[in-house]
Amino acid sequence: MNVTEVITEAHAAARSEQGFGSALVAGGRAAGIGEADDAYGWLAGSWELDVLHYRTDMRAQRLKAEAHFTWVLEGRAVQDVWIMPPRNERTPASGPDTNMYGITVRIWDAALRAWRVTFLNPVTGQRDELIGRRIGGDIVQIGTHADGTPIRWNFTDITRDSFHWTGVALEPDGVTWRLEAEFLARRMPG
Repeated sequence: MNVTEVITEAHAAARSEQGFGSALVAGGRAAGIGEADDAYGWLAGSWELDVLHYRTDMRAQRLKAEAHFTWVLEGRAVQDVWIMPPRNERTPASGPDTNMYGITVRIWDAALRAWRVTFLNPVTGQRDELIGRRIGGDIVQIGTHADGTPIRWNFTDITRDSFHWTGVALEPDGVTWRLEAEFLARRMPG
């Protein structure tokens, strides 16, 4: 058996019922996470996103994106995949200004009574660390970009089938918050 055959066989095993996917994905939140602390479980499923802002105003481009969320790690975390442009519109020419294929992992920290949030986008090398909590009807995530720049990422206007997501970063003046990204999301059927 050559190396390619071994790798192909390993990938097939990972996709099997006993493989990677079944070891990662969970059916719901762990018993140790109370309903009041479940800030992210409502996101489970697939979402279509209108990209309003991504480094610049994108409204005129009518750019779309997609996001998919699920419980993982025996229900102790929520993981997602954010894809821009959507998979059915991606081309090799998708540039870094409008190219995202990243993951977020949100892990419940019982001692902190909050969620530790890590976002990674290997397309651009972006890595962000935040702490997320429900505050009123919103989910507020506060942290930093890898370079130490303070950031706030918020889910607002939350309904069962929609949300508004904004990401802002603190300018070097230490006072001004600059909009970096803004998405309007609608739950996909099914």
